[in-house]
Amino acid sequence: MSSSIQKWQHTLHKLDSSKLFQGVVIAVILLSALLIGAKTHDLPEDAMSILMLLDFSVTIFFVVEITVRFLACPQKRRFFTSGWNVFDTIIVIGSLIPAGGSGVLLARLIRVFRVLRLVSAIPELRLLINALIKAMPRMGYIALLMFVIFYLYGAVGSILFHSINDVLWGDISISMLTLFRVATFEDWTDVMYETMAVYPISWIYYLSFIFLTAFIFLNMMVGTILEVMSEEHEKFRAEAHGETEEGGEPASRAQIDQLSAEIAELKAMLRQQNC
Repeated sequence: MSSSIQKWQHTLHKLDSSKLFQGVVIAVILLSALLIGAKTHDLPEDAMSILMLLDFSVTIFFVVEITVRFLACPQKRRFFTSGWNVFDTIIVIGSLIPAGGSGVLLARLIRVFRVLRLVSAIPELRLLINALIKAMPRMGYIALLMFVIFYLYGAVGSILFHSINDVLWGDISISMLTLFRVATFEDWTDVMYETMAVYPISWIYYLSFIFLTAFIFLNMMVGTILEVMSEEHEKFRAEAHGETEEGGEPASRAQIDQLSAEIAELKAMLRQQNC
């Protein structure tokens, strides 16, 4: 009985890991995205009926696909240790909510989020999202420092430029919003020239702020993401080649060293025989 179950698990795992099946899953996810966009148009009733039938078929396919993945997992508890599996399961279960009655809005929103399954279906996209999530703690400290700079410059701007334009510099919160406009280069020169008419050297205020935020902190954000992304790429490459860390060195390196030692022993034995 157990051998039969293992055989079925092996068959389902082979199906789930096949490129053809993964390609079909990606195609169905793209079809789901197209259906979501098509439903936003004013279509005839017959076309809407066809779209509803296709949407129901997509939902059934997702249920079958997540069931295959669950049954193919040897240890069922470990299936839910992956955040992507939990996410896919929630989206699939949520898609089973009827699209009528009081739950129509919730059902539509969940069906919109089905497009995000494209991220979990493509390993490269998962890599990018994982890198972004892991980079957030480091980016948080940079964002905190940016907030301090925004707060200081906002306070100074509110004190100096309040009398010039109360709409842009009325209080510290509005001043910080104006500074965000300056940092994103949205007509920031108009703001600068307005204050320069009263304070000619106020350009120092704007240029120093832009130098700190747009050049230094933004590059720090990008550098942090690239660093984490490089680590994730290396980890992904190691997993793809079957390398695991053991004793501080990759397993493949240990295997090479072992083979080198065995070859050296064989050479020594051949030399002894020749002598």
